[in-house]
Amino acid sequence: MIMRILGEGQYEIAEEHLDRLNELDVPLQSAADAGDEAAFATALSVLLDVVRSLGTPLPDETVVSSDLVLPGADTSLHEVRDLLSGEGLIPG
Repeated sequence: MIMRILGEGQYEIAEEHLDRLNELDVPLQSAADAGDEAAFATALSVLLDVVRSLGTPLPDETVVSSDLVLPGADTSLHEVRDLLSGEGLIPG
């Protein structure tokens, strides 16, 4: 799976890591539902750090379609609210 972090780049993530990423998506969705900007920022930071650590960065010159687009680390809850579905940022 190819995940893009806006403003940063793309990462190839093995399917075996999706359950872990979904676990991290739960507190992010909960913080968004509660309107808790601080908890949201923390949960987003953790999620992005794990994507970076588990994923393999794609070279900038490689152009492939992303399966999933994640907001950048400095994105506010207000900016992300429209991207969130009942499933969070990571479906599944």
